[in-house]
Amino acid sequence: MRNKIIAVNAVIVLIVGLLSYVLMRSTIVAAASNMEQLLADAKHDAQGASARIQLDGLRAERWLAAKASEAGMSDPLSKASPSARGDAATAQADSVMVAAKSAAAFEGRVPSVVELVDVNGKIVGRNGSNLSRGDDLAAIYPALKAALTSGQSGSDIWFNKERNDNYLASFAALHDDQGKVAGAIVIGTSLNDVLSRASDATTGRGLALAVPNAGTWQVVARSGNATNAFVDAVTATATDTIKMAVASGHASAIRAGDAIAASAPLEGIADGKRAAIIAEAPASRVANAETLPNPIFGVAALGVLLVIVGGWLLGNYIDRPINMLEEGLLAILNGQSDKRFELEHAELGGLAFRIDQLLNQLMGVEEDTTDEEGRPSKAPTAADYRDAMSVDDRARAASSVADGELDAAAVQRLAAEGGDGYYTRIYGEYIAAKKALGEQTDHISREAFVTRIQGMEREAAQKYGKPVRYQVKATGKEVILIAVPLP
Repeated sequence: MRNKIIAVNAVIVLIVGLLSYVLMRSTIVAAASNMEQLLADAKHDAQGASARIQLDGLRAERWLAAKASEAGMSDPLSKASPSARGDAATAQADSVMVAAKSAAAFEGRVPSVVELVDVNGKIVGRNGSNLSRGDDLAAIYPALKAALTSGQSGSDIWFNKERNDNYLASFAALHDDQGKVAGAIVIGTSLNDVLSRASDATTGRGLALAVPNAGTWQVVARSGNATNAFVDAVTATATDTIKMAVASGHASAIRAGDAIAASAPLEGIADGKRAAIIAEAPASRVANAETLPNPIFGVAALGVLLVIVGGWLLGNYIDRPINMLEEGLLAILNGQSDKRFELEHAELGGLAFRIDQLLNQLMGVEEDTTDEEGRPSKAPTAADYRDAMSVDDRARAASSVADGELDAAAVQRLAAEGGDGYYTRIYGEYIAAKKALGEQTDHISREAFVTRIQGMEREAAQKYGKPVRYQVKATGKEVILIAVPLP
C-alpha cells in the first residue's frame, strides 16, 4: 500500500509539474519574443539616441555661437604674418578649450579638439599644437564650407582616416569688425564618447554610428558597451536597413545576430544623409526566456520527495494496524482462541473493536462491558431482557417444593396472591435484582414486564398441565425466573 500511495501521488506531482513547465514556458516565450513589438521598441531606442546626439550638437552650436560673438574672438585671423596668426589662433583655441571644459553645454564632456579656420576653411591654429596648420577642412567637409558661406553655425560628423578625424564637430562663424565672415571656430568631440554618453542617457545598450563608404555603410564609432559581435552583425546584415532609414528619414529595424539592430538618421547633423545611428536592442524582453521556467523541475522534484516522505509515514500509519490485525487473525486460526485486539487507532480502532465483539459471539465468551470502576458501559439490549425473562429451569420447577426451595405454605401463599399484587411484587423484585447486578433497567416498563410474564405463564401451564406462577431468583451473575406449578 505504501508504494502505491507514493507512486500515485508522485505521478500526479510530475504531471502537474510538466504541464506547469510547458504552459509557463510557452507563455513567457510568447510574451518575451513578440518580434513586432520588439522591432517597434528598437526603433524608438534608435530615434531616442539620434535625438540625444542631435541635441548635444545643437547645444554645442549655441555655445560656440555665443562664444564667437565675444569681442576679440576673430582677432587672431587678422594678424599680419602666418606665424603670428597661427600662434594667436592656438592661444585662442586653448582658451576656448578651457572654457568648454566647464561649460554647462558639454555637461562635463571634454572636447577632443578646438580649431580656428579662416574664411576659406583652412586651419589657422588648433589647441595645444601647431600641427595641421593650413589643412583645407572646407574641401573635406562640405557642411563647414556651407557655414562659412552663410555665416551660420552647424554640426557634422567628421570622419577621415588620413587625418584621424572621428568627431562630432560643431562650428560657428567668426565675424570681423565690419560684420563679414572672417572664419569659424570648430570644436570636436570624440564620436565614441558621444555615443557612450547617448547610450547612458537613453537605451543603456550598445550604440554604433555608420557613415556611407563606397556604396555601403561603414561603422566608424561605437559606445563603450557595444560588443564586437553586434558591430559585426550590423556590418553583415544591417546595411540595407541603414540605407532605408536614411532614405526615408524614419527608423527601421532588423534582426542582427542575437540582437535587433535599429537604425535612425541624424537629421539635424549636416544634411541628414551623412550618418546614421544604429541602436542595439535585445531579441527578447526577458533574458534566457526559454530556460526561465526550469526551476519548476526543481519544485516538482521537491514535491516528489515530499510525496515519498509523506507516503512512507502514511503507509506506516495504515500498514501497522492492518499487519497487527492480520497476525492476530492468523493466531486465532491457529488455535489461540483467547486472542483479542487492543488497538488504539483513529481509523481502524473501531474495526478492531467490532472484530473482538464478533469473536466473543462466535466463541460464546461473555463480553465485559463494565468500565474501570465496574460500572456497566452500555445498557442491556432488548435481546438481553428477553433472554433473562425466558429462563425456564424445568427441573428446578418440578422439584422446587421437594428440595425445600419453596415449602407448601409458600406455594399456597403464591397461589392465593392477588393478580395485580403478584405482578407488582415480582416486577419490583426483578428490577431490584437487576440493579443489584449493576444492570440498566430504565428500558423495562411494568406493562411490558407483565405482558411477558403472562405469556410465559400460559406457555408453562400447557407444559405442566396446571396453573403456573413465577418466582424471582438471583444467581449472582444473572437474574432468572423460576416457574412454580400451583396445586
